[in-house]
Amino acid sequence: MTFALHPRLEADAHFAADWQLCRVLVMNDARYPWLVLVPRRDEATEVIQLEAPDRTQLMEEITRAGRLLQTLPEVAKLNIGALGNLVPQLHVHVVGRHPGDPAWPGPVWGHSPAVPYDADALAGMLGLVRAG
Repeated sequence: MTFALHPRLEADAHFAADWQLCRVLVMNDARYPWLVLVPRRDEATEVIQLEAPDRTQLMEEITRAGRLLQTLPEVAKLNIGALGNLVPQLHVHVVGRHPGDPAWPGPVWGHSPAVPYDADALAGMLGLVRAG
């Protein structure tokens, strides 16, 4: 099979890069530095379905994404999660948080409607991922 991104992820995020295992997306919500890692493994819905080398690589890519986000001055805390309740395709959210963000201290998921990036801010986030 060929890798295909779930339509909801396609609609809610921007393609940033393909790393060794994951497609890296920037969630289209300018209020949070927010990356989504999608392992390019057909029909994977749970981390436990990945072979051991892929599980290890996923953790490395989560770490890489987190370190990229921590270079941003507004990021005080990382939230990392693989919920999958609305999108069954395996994907991991890596979200940069700070005490002044709109959802603090609660979760960002379902907090309020997204605020889309303007072109310059989106270019900056995409550039961060592509340079890292």
